[in-house]
Amino acid sequence: MSSEEFFTSGIVAFVGAGPGDADLLTLRGAELLARADVVIVDREAYGSLLRHCRPDVTVIDAATSPEGETVSLTAVQEAKAGRTVVRLCPGDPSFFSSVTEEVAACAKAEVDFEIVPGVPPATAVLTYAGIAPAASAPEFRIVDAAQTQDWARHATCEGTLVVYNGVADAVPIAKALIQGGKPDSTPVAVTMDGTTTEQYTVVSSLARLGPDLKHAGMTEPAVIVVGEAVAERERLSWFETKPLFGWRVLVPRTKEQARGLSEQLHSYGAVPEEVPTISVEPPRTPQQMDRAIKGLVTGRYEWVAFTSANAVKAVREKFEEYGLDARAFAGLKVAAVGEATSKALVEFGVKPDLVPTGEQSSEGLLAEWPPYDSMLDPINRVLLPRADIATETLVAGLTELGWECDDVTAYRTVRAAPPPEATRVAIKSGGFDAVLFTSSSTVRNLVGIAGKPHAVTVIAVIGPQTAKTAEEFGLRVDVMADKPSASALAAALAEYGAKQRQAAISAGEVPRRPSQNRRGARRRAK
Repeated sequence: MSSEEFFTSGIVAFVGAGPGDADLLTLRGAELLARADVVIVDREAYGSLLRHCRPDVTVIDAATSPEGETVSLTAVQEAKAGRTVVRLCPGDPSFFSSVTEEVAACAKAEVDFEIVPGVPPATAVLTYAGIAPAASAPEFRIVDAAQTQDWARHATCEGTLVVYNGVADAVPIAKALIQGGKPDSTPVAVTMDGTTTEQYTVVSSLARLGPDLKHAGMTEPAVIVVGEAVAERERLSWFETKPLFGWRVLVPRTKEQARGLSEQLHSYGAVPEEVPTISVEPPRTPQQMDRAIKGLVTGRYEWVAFTSANAVKAVREKFEEYGLDARAFAGLKVAAVGEATSKALVEFGVKPDLVPTGEQSSEGLLAEWPPYDSMLDPINRVLLPRADIATETLVAGLTELGWECDDVTAYRTVRAAPPPEATRVAIKSGGFDAVLFTSSSTVRNLVGIAGKPHAVTVIAVIGPQTAKTAEEFGLRVDVMADKPSASALAAALAEYGAKQRQAAISAGEVPRRPSQNRRGARRRAK
């Protein structure tokens, strides 16, 4: 039977969502989510996985439904109606699963079902915590504290013991293991929110676990690891030692603009939060752009200069409106300012002829723009599709070089609506560890719609002009990119975070995020 025939009859797929990191979902799990008509999920814990689904998928929040029969009945009814149902389960459905009764309900109702393994916390969380449980240990044992009464038999484990659902009883479990014969010096690690950027690990011993956990605020989901493998954590830790691990970073750009930047920040261990400060809208009247596009096609221009990715997007949309494509640029010379602008042109199918090799700005472009030469240039006109708030620097400079410019409003920038109150409070109270400013307008607009960032927040800017604007608003600039690109700005912040971390370690201190240094910030015992 083909997969298509199988799915037309209705099915419930129990998919292991993994330990927390959305990127650890299996390929089979992602494939089933893409096909799903209905998804049953704990939105708070695993809502990020819904990005794999179709826009028209029906989502049922398991956390808001009574346990057991209601979820089972819903899954069975939807499958009997011929729908593909995906039930996302924590970790691996085969490891101490909470959905056993739901699987049994499908079997009883004679509904087809599939169980897709997930990455279990017993291996993933340990790996992310820098613990290699089976590297040299003769035994690797996993137990569920909720189902365990006799800890004496687990005290005899000669390798690594992993305990699920035991954080509330961690100290009694440690005492029971000691009473069962386990040396009180045996290393122990307790990791909460494993594989996520909220991951936090306390390393101790069976004898010291009580005092070391006293102020740690450990809650589920967490795993307890007992054994000599824990001693290797300092050498093997790779996740919690990322340069921006756990940093909450404000990215004041639209989701479309911030996507690549947020992904890069996430790779450094940060938690990016995108807050649009401007809204890009079409010109109030389309006639000016219409004439420009017509002139571009009929040979009115020698050059077209793009100073932003938004300008490229505006022209591309006009092209599509008229049924044109990149071939309309044939015979034209194209200039671009900035990495993002060049990338947008290349994605459109246009390779820029001129990109400044130095400063990515109007000044940098003018420094390399050739003067008009009537012997070499058959046309002396340049098209500049730009924002309504663009400065006159580029027009004035090109005019001095002998060119005539059609400075056309391709799009308008208006201040975005204020972010939610919780975000505004976090900005002003130091809840963010850093904020990335990619232009002077993002500084002005963020302060205008949300308020001034707290003094403990690290201020990172894309270049000198943005730094100047930040300082005019009384902000201390901590980081500046070595070249004016969003990617370079994120890298510069990561380098700053790595240096701060190393300085703390060299001073014998525990590295802290900037937000943890504000007055009243919650402190965890280390």
